[in-house]
Amino acid sequence: MGGRVARVARTWAVVLGVVVASALLPAAPAAAHNSLTGSDPRDGARLAAAPERIELRFLATPKEDTTEVTVTGPDNVAATGGAPTFAGKRVTVPFRPGAAGLYIVTYRLASDDGHPVKGEIRFTLTTGTPAESPSATVPPTSAAPTAAPTSAAPSPASPTPAAAEADDDGGTGWLWAAGAVVVLAALGGGLLLRRRAARR
Repeated sequence: MGGRVARVARTWAVVLGVVVASALLPAAPAAAHNSLTGSDPRDGARLAAAPERIELRFLATPKEDTTEVTVTGPDNVAATGGAPTFAGKRVTVPFRPGAAGLYIVTYRLASDDGHPVKGEIRFTLTTGTPAESPSATVPPTSAAPTAAPTSAAPSPASPTPAAAEADDDGGTGWLWAAGAVVVLAALGGGLLLRRRAARR
């Protein structure tokens, strides 16, 4: 009787071990996806003073050749002050502030599994940089009035990319695990029934 109970216990231990392994394996591809973990300024911040640079922090180290970061301000004016720099999992972009208003930082990079990751953060400058006066370049001896420069029509706002990162593999892991549980439970039950029938 004791040997029979021990055999049943060993059988179920093997079944449970396989089920646990099956549940963990489908989650491995999802771990290869990169994602944004934080930023400075943070998303939604309101700033009275413009930062010198913008920092993005990611879950995995981004690759320089597949990472793009752009910064735009009010009226879709570019506000990137130079090329991004990389330090481990951090990407830093020099910031060139303009008028007060909403600034959008857009990023796009590739994960190790090949899936593109894109998103954006937004922050607001409550005080902007004043534009240079056009009369400052006119010599004081000039009697002719300085004509006011005609402002260029603002370009149409570009569509903002979706902030949510693409991750279409995350929901299928539990389906595989559930299927594995059903199949292995059926196999374990059949094995026990065969052994009992063989003893009779």
